[in-house]
Amino acid sequence: MSTAVAPIRPGQVLADLLPASRVRDIALVAGGAALTGLAAQIAVPVPGSPVPVTGQTFAALLVGTTLGAGRGFLSLALYAIAGMAGMPWFAQASSGVSAPSLGYVFGMVLAATVVGALARRGADRSVWRMAGAMLLGEAIIYAVGVPYLALDLGMSASAAVAAGLTPFLIGDALKAALAMGLLPAAWKYVNR
Repeated sequence: MSTAVAPIRPGQVLADLLPASRVRDIALVAGGAALTGLAAQIAVPVPGSPVPVTGQTFAALLVGTTLGAGRGFLSLALYAIAGMAGMPWFAQASSGVSAPSLGYVFGMVLAATVVGALARRGADRSVWRMAGAMLLGEAIIYAVGVPYLALDLGMSASAAVAAGLTPFLIGDALKAALAMGLLPAAWKYVNR
């Protein structure tokens, strides 16, 4: 088996630059789930909200863009299933199926898939296209997470937006800015 890095081709994501094998794919999927679980432990409580600010969403979107749609989906699905089965790696070492923030986890599975598909189309190679992919990914997470929060806690739509969206916008803008610099810079480095 060769350890040479594959040449860069259109339609690739960063993970495709590693030598191809089933073992690689399994390791990337498991590693992406573990990274998301670790990032979820970086949590800051938000007054008035049952949902903390975490590194979880950033990790989920990073996993999707670096692994691509298929592996990104599998990685976040593994994260969600293991967390619902009892692995304490949701935000603040929580787990299970009865968390008001579980909708955000479901949104992350979908968002990782979408940003992974966009990365295959080159969205991770320029700052502005990366910004669009990250904003779309965040919007998907909120589109699933906020209604789930409202239903789970019996909140009105406006109360769910106030508790589950508004307090997180600045942090998500910072996460998107970090991704906007990180992934295009990685591609520039690889292209050298």
